[in-house]
Amino acid sequence: MARFLIVDDDDAFRDTLAETLQGLGHEAQNVASGAEALDAMARTRFDAVFLDHRMPGMDGLQTLEAMHARLARVPPVIVLTAFASAGNTIEAMRLGAFDHITKPISREAVREVLGRVLQQQQQGVAAATAVAEDDDGDLVGLSQAMREVQKRIGLASASQAPVLVLGETGTGKEMVARALHRYSSRADKPFVAVNCAAIPKELLESELFGHVRGAFTGATGERAGCFRAADGGVLLLDEIGDMALSVQAKILRVLQEGEVTPLGSHKPVKVDVRIVAATHRDLAAAVGEGRFREDLMYRLDVLSIRLPPLRERLADVIPLAEHFLRRAALPDAPKALSAEAAQLLLSRPWPGNVRELRNVMERCQALVRHRVIGSADLGLAMGEARPAQSAPSVGMLPAEWLEGDLPGAVERLERLLIEHALAQAQGNRTEAARRLGIHRQLLYRKLAQYGIE
Repeated sequence: MARFLIVDDDDAFRDTLAETLQGLGHEAQNVASGAEALDAMARTRFDAVFLDHRMPGMDGLQTLEAMHARLARVPPVIVLTAFASAGNTIEAMRLGAFDHITKPISREAVREVLGRVLQQQQQGVAAATAVAEDDDGDLVGLSQAMREVQKRIGLASASQAPVLVLGETGTGKEMVARALHRYSSRADKPFVAVNCAAIPKELLESELFGHVRGAFTGATGERAGCFRAADGGVLLLDEIGDMALSVQAKILRVLQEGEVTPLGSHKPVKVDVRIVAATHRDLAAAVGEGRFREDLMYRLDVLSIRLPPLRERLADVIPLAEHFLRRAALPDAPKALSAEAAQLLLSRPWPGNVRELRNVMERCQALVRHRVIGSADLGLAMGEARPAQSAPSVGMLPAEWLEGDLPGAVERLERLLIEHALAQAQGNRTEAARRLGIHRQLLYRKLAQYGIE
């Protein structure tokens, strides 16, 4: 039997969660504020803490920070929120949360997270992690796939090790790099990004490492280079899979020695730079083909973050589209998606991923004169339509399904998608949630909402 502390200002939620824990054979103690939680933890040893994010006075993240500042031992802390965002997920993890879970939390989700907590304790692994909060631009998304990305950003933010960001073109790899910088201890230092594929090989070395006067024809002055420009901060090497082998060797030396040698000079210069590398290529395959150094791949791939393509995070398509519309809107001319437009967006394969969706929304905001964007407007903005790769039934809805207001149409579409995913998963709810790109608890709520067995 384990002992757990529940910290939440909602009496009903505290009691319900306590009953769930007791029903699973554990002991639960309830407090209503962060200050009470700190007092209780100073007196009693708990195996884990369930901590609400939004509380009056000292909120959950302030409480979590205070735990690590004041207590010699902090057990695994599961932060709970009814309003999950990329920012609060990252911040919770950066501050040491064991996990960040969306309310309401089901009995099965409680059982699953407790299993991980207790297994970690049995293995003697220290329970801690890392993260941060705010508007994260193109990291918008509450699908399970993006929640995992946000958690990994939080964990990686506390480290100084290199990070390798993998994902198709347009998934938002630079956004991840900027989030890693924003939520790290280097946030007040420079962030420098260089696209290795956009700069010719003969110029890339000078761009990265700098040069002295007279190093080559046309070098009439000294150039510091990106590594020295990013000293103390973060350097993003975007599309590193396209970097020439000769430059790769010099990058490896920087990682090993922490110094750069400008072109034309024999004096190395010490630099303190955290490298984030990004690529849409399969580096292991490139190594096999002799196009990428194996030793460099292993030095870069200390921490890796894979960004899922948009077609694998269907639950984020409409929230992202609305986000881009809001961001591009004039103060007096906001636009909204019609039910038909929302249905069409959900049926697209999005080979250009988030970048493609953003461009479509920005063009609609600029070119469509009426306030409600229809499917024909998207067609004009997107050009020749491509065959949808999602469920065939989604792209062939009867006209009556598209009548009425947008919330009603979205509900009908949601129900259809859920039923299709359950059928494909042969009734397995966990697999259906994975196919839909949403968390299991959200699927459970939708099943109850729509009366789906």
